[in-house]
Amino acid sequence: MGILINILIVIGTFLFMEGVAWFTHKYIMHGLLWSWHKSHHKVHNHALEMNDLFSVVFSIPSILTIYLGYNNYDEYWWLLYIGIGILCYGVFYFIFHDVIVHRRIKVPFKAKSKYMRRIMKAHYVHHEKHTKEGAEAFGFLYAPKKYQK
Repeated sequence: MGILINILIVIGTFLFMEGVAWFTHKYIMHGLLWSWHKSHHKVHNHALEMNDLFSVVFSIPSILTIYLGYNNYDEYWWLLYIGIGILCYGVFYFIFHDVIVHRRIKVPFKAKSKYMRRIMKAHYVHHEKHTKEGAEAFGFLYAPKKYQK
């Protein structure tokens, strides 16, 4: 039963992170910290952008929860699995956003599934706006059916 609980915590945290990512993208990246995120909405030819600082910031809760949960803090054992869930979301985000959509690492990929085409289309629609206001489609691993081609 213990392993099942751990797996459910990881999956639940992973799913929760999509909501956190949507909220953060809409209200923080396109709000208070637009000064970092606007670099991601501009065409450039350099490998890094200010927006990449969000990856560093978002890794902190994962690192802390994994550390606290792993280091024999018996009452906080569940933090390890929350940290793993956050880490898994970060890995999926990196693969989808940086590798597949923005091709920051060149890999051959052609979206064949309806799901993948839909989330990619939503992200491309998001990038049609190069300003803080007016953007839509703030999720990363979920997009409404209206973005179906």
